[in-house]
Amino acid sequence: MSASKNVIVVGGGIIGLSTAYFLQKEGHQVTVLDKSGMNGGASYVNAGYITPSHIISLASPGMISKGIKYMFDSSSPFYMKPRLNMDFLKWSWYFNKSSTKSKVEKAMPVIRDINLLSRELYETIKISGELGDFHLEKKGLLMVYQTEKERDHEQFVAQKAAELDLEVAHLDKEGLKKIEPNIEFNAMGAFHYECDRHTTPTQFMDRMAKYLSEVGVTIHKNEEVVDVESKGNKISSVKTHNNIYKADEVVFAAGSWTSQLSKKLKVNLPLQAGKGYRINVESPTNISMPAILMEAKMAVTPMQGFTRFAGTMEFSGINHTIRKERVAAIAAGAERFYKGLKIPEEAMANAQCGLRPVTPDGLPYVGRAQQYQNLIIATGHAMMGWSLGPATGKLITELISDQKLSMDIEPFMPERKF
Repeated sequence: MSASKNVIVVGGGIIGLSTAYFLQKEGHQVTVLDKSGMNGGASYVNAGYITPSHIISLASPGMISKGIKYMFDSSSPFYMKPRLNMDFLKWSWYFNKSSTKSKVEKAMPVIRDINLLSRELYETIKISGELGDFHLEKKGLLMVYQTEKERDHEQFVAQKAAELDLEVAHLDKEGLKKIEPNIEFNAMGAFHYECDRHTTPTQFMDRMAKYLSEVGVTIHKNEEVVDVESKGNKISSVKTHNNIYKADEVVFAAGSWTSQLSKKLKVNLPLQAGKGYRINVESPTNISMPAILMEAKMAVTPMQGFTRFAGTMEFSGINHTIRKERVAAIAAGAERFYKGLKIPEEAMANAQCGLRPVTPDGLPYVGRAQQYQNLIIATGHAMMGWSLGPATGKLITELISDQKLSMDIEPFMPERKF
C-alpha cells in the first residue's frame, strides 16, 4: 500500500462520499467540504438506478435538433433555455460534434464496464454490512413503450446491450402484466433489463455520511470553497469562508459547480447543469417494478416508504428554480401510463430538483488534471451519477494510492479534445 496521504474532497454528493469511502479504506486522511447541508441536490432526488443498460450516451445523434425543437416549450422533456452564454454555446458546439453514430458506438462498452464495476461495488458495500441493511433490489428495469416508434428505438438498444452480454428480455402486454400484476399499464409492452438494480438514494446517502463520520472522515457541511491556491504545478491550499486547508491531493467532485472551481486554476472543463425533477408519492401506488416510461421520458422507482417519479433534462444554467409546468408534465406522463394513477397535488407541491453535471460527449471526467500534479477531477456523470458513484470513488482511490486501475480511464480524461 502507498503511504497515507491527506486528501481534500470538494463535494459531498454520491461521487464525493464514494471517493471518501474508498480513500479511507486505503488509510488516507480525508476531509470532505460541501457548500450545502448535504440533504438535497442531484444525489438525493435521482431515480436511484444502477444501470449497466444505459449504454447510449446523452450525446447521441439527433439530440441537438430535439433540443432546438423543444427550446420554446418549457414543459418538454429535453429543454434548452435559449441564452447567449459563451460557456453554454461552446458546450453546445462540442455536444453537437460528439453526437455521432461512431462516437456513441465507441462509448458503449466503456459505459457498460464502469457501470458493471459500480454495480459490483454497491453489492460489496451491502454485503459488508457497514451501512446497515440499505435498500438495494435486483428487479431490473422496465423500458415501457406505448408506440411502435419507441419500441423500434429500444429494440436497437436492447440488441446492442445483448451483444455486450447484458441480460435483457422483451415483454408483450401479457408479460408486462405478469411482472407487474397489481398495475394496469396503458402500454404495448416493455424491454426488461435484468442487469439493472435500484436503491433509495436518501437512505444510502444518510447512512454513508454517518458511517464515514464514524470511521474518521471529516465532513464539513455548509462550507463553500471560495478559492484554490497553487504553487508551480501543485495546489497548495483550498480556502473556504471559514478555513484554509492544506492537502497532498485535492479531488474536485462538486458536480455542476466543478467547472467554476476548475476555472480558478485555468483548467477548462466544458460542463453544463442538467436539471432533473422528482415527485415523491407516499400513498400506496401498487408499483413494484422500476420503469422508464419511454414516450413520457421519465423514470418511476418504488423506494422504501414512497414511489418516486423523476425526469426531464433542463439546461437553464445553475439555479434551483422549480418550473411548475415541468413538474406537471412528469405527473401527467405517469398518469398516461398507469391506469387509475393520480399524483396528489401535495406531492407535486413538494417536488424538488437537482443539477446533473453533463459533459459534451456523455462520458464523465475522471482523472488527473494535466497541469497540476495533485488535482483530480471527478464529475460530469450526467444521468448516471448515482449509478457510477462507487466505481468513480474506487478509480480515484486507485489513482491516489498508485495502484493498478480497475479499468482503463483514458476515455474519461478531464481535458480531452471534443
